[in-house]
Amino acid sequence: MEYIALGRANLLVSRIALGAYGLQYVESDEAATSLVNMAYQGGINFFDTARHKPISEMRLGKAVQTIQRQHIILASKSMATDGRTLQEDIENSLEAMSCDYIDLYQIENHDFLPKKDGNDGIFKVLEKFRDKGKIHHIGFVTESPELAMEAIEADLYETLQLPLNILSPDLNIQVAKLCEERDIGFIAMQPLCGGVFRNIPLAYGFLRQYENVIPLWGTRLPEELQQILYFESHPPVIDDKFLEEAQHTRMLFS
Repeated sequence: MEYIALGRANLLVSRIALGAYGLQYVESDEAATSLVNMAYQGGINFFDTARHKPISEMRLGKAVQTIQRQHIILASKSMATDGRTLQEDIENSLEAMSCDYIDLYQIENHDFLPKKDGNDGIFKVLEKFRDKGKIHHIGFVTESPELAMEAIEADLYETLQLPLNILSPDLNIQVAKLCEERDIGFIAMQPLCGGVFRNIPLAYGFLRQYENVIPLWGTRLPEELQQILYFESHPPVIDDKFLEEAQHTRMLFS
């Protein structure tokens, strides 16, 4: 497994992350713990969940109790649109995951970008918890590439999470490249286009072209995770034939 710095957050993360949302669908807490440990043993140290997936947060928290905390990077997020709700969400996330701090806490919004002195009070709450050491880094999550561009220009967020996959529009790719230029960590959600695209080698190789991109793979079964770990150890060769096939696929689905 390779590890890279997540932008200026300077968190040393595995080249792939585990999206823990799927843990809510795993048959038991024990099965969820087994999946998380399998990911960790395979070299994954970056785990992402969300407050609006409380079962996933709780199960991830239980699972990581079997791992030394300093060896993993925990990320969660809130869809709060005001400071009071955000404060409750952060406190609930800390409690659900039974941890003293969260490495990366992200605001997820698809309609507006919280600003430093915004009337919503969101960024003030984020800074308060960061000053207390309860969260260490701040990120932004959106499905809107236009809003992502706005977040980059605002220069307030250390990481950005946006859908990026072989079927993404060119603007999403431009966002990922600009994040690299601005030293903002880029986390690619929906690497399989939300399940629409099932060619994992092609999807994997497409994202591997971008050195700063951390794909967020969501898995529910050990077999799925094994496949992801295999391609991390045996990444597809990015040659002219591969690029031709990737371009053909993009045109086919456009």
